[in-house]
Amino acid sequence: MSSVLRAPMELDAFRAWEAGQALRHEFDGFAPVAMTGATYAHGLIQSNLLRAVGTRLRGGACRIVGSDLKLLVAGSVRYPDAMVLCTPPDPGATLVTEPVVVFEILSPATAFIDRIVKNREYRATPSIRRYVLLEQDRPAATVFAREGADWLGRLVDADAALDLPELGVTVPMGEIYEDVAFPDQVG
Repeated sequence: MSSVLRAPMELDAFRAWEAGQALRHEFDGFAPVAMTGATYAHGLIQSNLLRAVGTRLRGGACRIVGSDLKLLVAGSVRYPDAMVLCTPPDPGATLVTEPVVVFEILSPATAFIDRIVKNREYRATPSIRRYVLLEQDRPAATVFAREGADWLGRLVDADAALDLPELGVTVPMGEIYEDVAFPDQVG
């Protein structure tokens, strides 16, 4: 059995290639990775998050955006589920480089990449002060934040609030998970 080794794709080649694709792809620094569809729970968590954080940011310099905007981090291109930008990009920008907070909603298919690979990439991006991983099957979050030279994680459970001090915002977890039915609640 023979195997063919392919050279890694360059970032500029990926960007040109993706522009012609019907579906979105992330770039892991070596090759395109197709984006999968989301569940209803994922979509509901995302829309609740955008509304809850977005409402609290009104009147300030920062804005939350959803998963249609690309993020360049550590040589990879990602589509986070949401991110907060405090330096507005050009209105026609499709790729940004300096978010302050990044959110990912975990699924079984992406949890390893989100917890390990993207965590490393986001930690290596100085503008990112906080990385929030939201569980999809229970109301809970794992939050990584810069504290001096450290990148520290902590858990936030259903009855707590998600503190985003770099934004001056606190969001009760109940708002993020409003109307989401969890597997043990269905039926």
